[in-house]
Amino acid sequence: MQTRLDFFNTDKDAIKALMGVESHINKGTLDILLKELVRLRTSQINGCAFCLDMHVADARKAGESERRMATVAAWRETPFFSERERAALEWTESLTLVSQNHVPDAVWETVRPHFTDAELVELTLLVTSINSWNRFAIAFRKMPS
Repeated sequence: MQTRLDFFNTDKDAIKALMGVESHINKGTLDILLKELVRLRTSQINGCAFCLDMHVADARKAGESERRMATVAAWRETPFFSERERAALEWTESLTLVSQNHVPDAVWETVRPHFTDAELVELTLLVTSINSWNRFAIAFRKMPS
């Protein structure tokens, strides 16, 4: 597979805007490991090889275990994730698949007790941001290096 377009260098203002969102997310209060789990799960759902490769490396660097990274796709079936992480992963899946489920009330009721209002906005921004990056990388076939 070949890269279709180098989007990083084609429209630097667009990338600057996306990086501004990332900067805001990185200054937020959510734990770095939770952020990386969300990025991994979103990238798995979307099938984004570039982002999976990057965020496995980032999660590993942040101290995430190989075991949890290997099982995040099956988080419901493992005992390795906290209730807060499970709620975040459920929210992540629902937002990523929004055209299929429109974020049902049951998902909201699961996530709500685990996050403050501000954290829910931050988590939602994180999910929408990684979905944007996935779509850029998939559409233009950004390859892992």
